[in-house]
Order: sequence, then C-alpha cells, then structure tokens
Amino acid sequence: MAKSKVLVVGGTGYVGKRIVKASLEQGHPTYVLQRAEIGLDIDKLQILLSFKEQGACLLEGSFADHQSLVDAVKKVDVVICTMSGVHFRSHNILLQLKLIEAIKEAGNVKRFLPSEFGMDPSRMAHALEPGRITFDEKMEIRRAIEDANIPFTYVVANCFGGYFVGSLSQLERLTPPKETVRLYGGGNVKVAFMDEDDVATYAIKTIDDPRTLNKTLHLRPPQNTLTQRQLIETWEKLCGKKLEKISISAQDFLASMKCMDLAGQVGVGHFYHIFYEGCLTNFEIGEEGEEASELYPEVKYTRMDQYLKIYL
Repeated sequence: MAKSKVLVVGGTGYVGKRIVKASLEQGHPTYVLQRAEIGLDIDKLQILLSFKEQGACLLEGSFADHQSLVDAVKKVDVVICTMSGVHFRSHNILLQLKLIEAIKEAGNVKRFLPSEFGMDPSRMAHALEPGRITFDEKMEIRRAIEDANIPFTYVVANCFGGYFVGSLSQLERLTPPKETVRLYGGGNVKVAFMDEDDVATYAIKTIDDPRTLNKTLHLRPPQNTLTQRQLIETWEKLCGKKLEKISISAQDFLASMKCMDLAGQVGVGHFYHIFYEGCLTNFEIGEEGEEASELYPEVKYTRMDQYLKIYL
C-alpha cells in the first residue's frame, strides 16, 4: 500500500522538525509548508533547506492567503500541525482555525493531527488559571475539527524529556541540579516522560493506522511512567552522587505563583496538575484512546536512564 503524503505545518519548531524527520524515515512523501511570514529569519530558512536536502518538498503558503493553504493541502493526504502553543490566542489558535478551514474546503485530507503533543485537554476542564487557557484553546480546536467532520488523531505526548527529565523536573532550569533538588510533595506521583524523537515516531505511525482514526493516542509507555523520586534516583545512580531533597507542599508551591509573571504562573499551574494531582496517569485509557507502546510494540522507545546520560 502506498504511503500517505504528509504536510507538516510548523516544521521548523521543536516538535515539527522531529515530525519531518520521522515522516521521511518512515518512507512518507513529506511536504513542509514554507510560510512567507518567516521573512528574514535565516535560521528557519536553513532548517527548511535542510529538509529539502533530506528529500522533503517545500510548499509555499501563507496564513494571510487562504487559497495558498487550500492549494497546499490538496497536494497531500495527511496534515500535521506542530505550531508552537506557547503563544496565546492572538497567534496559535487563530492560525490553526484558518488551517482547519483550508482542510475543510480542500476536502481530501484523510487524517489531521492538530498541534497538541502535551497533556490531554479533555481532562483539564478544572485546570487552574491562567494556565487553563492553553487547554481551553486546544478544546476549541478539537471542536472545530469535529464540527467540520475532519478525520483526526490527537496525540497526547505528556512530558517532553528536554523540559522535564534533564532538569529532574525543576521548574526553573533545564539541566540537572548539582546539590539540591525540590520534590513535589513526596515525589511519588506517577508521570509519563517521553523522548521527543519517539513522540514523532509514534505520531507518524498513526497516520495510516485505522485503529487511531478519530481517537486519542496516549504516549504512556510503562518503563517511562515514573515518579519524580524514581527519576531523581536514576540520575543519582548515573552520576554517582546523592542530592539533598527538599519537599515542597502543594500549598507552598501554589503560593509561589504570586511573585511570577504570566508564563511562570502557567508553568506552576501545569506542574501542580502533573506532580501533585497526577493528571497524566490517574485515569484508565478508555475506548476513545489507545496507548502508543501497546499499539506499536516494535518501536524501541528511549528509556529515561538512557535519556539522562546525555547530561553526564
């Protein structure tokens, strides 16, 4: 069976460049939207040109030109949006809604993967402000997709290793602390951690799979579903040094919001739901979803002890 043709929108970003790579590696004819909006951003242009060297095709298009999006979408079977979600409504959600309109008009797309790749927004209606907006916006995108009858797969990737593993899940840093590490409560809540390249591999696996049509793919492999304490202990074994552990209560952690900017407040809220509530693992995956490592046992996903070695 012929491989689906894939269009990646947002291919120069953190997730996007990995999606492009995985799509090419799995043999899909791969297209990347080259947006006029990049202007003089030489770094993004060089990433796009590197995709071309690897065998991807660049399609020119602009969110300011609806017909250009429709024309790009008509050339493919699958659209994957990986535009960053760090910007609030003025940017990401409006662009995705434009993309959905183009997909609806084109009428040929057999699968759309919107820009999610984090926590499951359908389980976060109770989320704390101001971070709740990120989940509300993702749910607005989901409703637009389903109202337009566009076939979809939602990818819930949980915690990226680069943001949560290298730092031992310390909010304010990206590398392992050298002396002291903060525990969220007792550090015993289960969390699902993922290598970013594996996220892309699993996402591409779904696009021709009828088992994931109109479903949510949860990336929650058993050997990467660890407590923060287990993650810290893994690092201690690797580096041969014990860290001083300081437990912070949920009340004190939430109180730290008061002296933070908006981005910091969003981060605290998300960390609270992950490390105190256990929102990534405190539910069973029902009929509306599938777990990636069960669905694709052939994927040799990166364990977190392997992931942490790059920080030694």
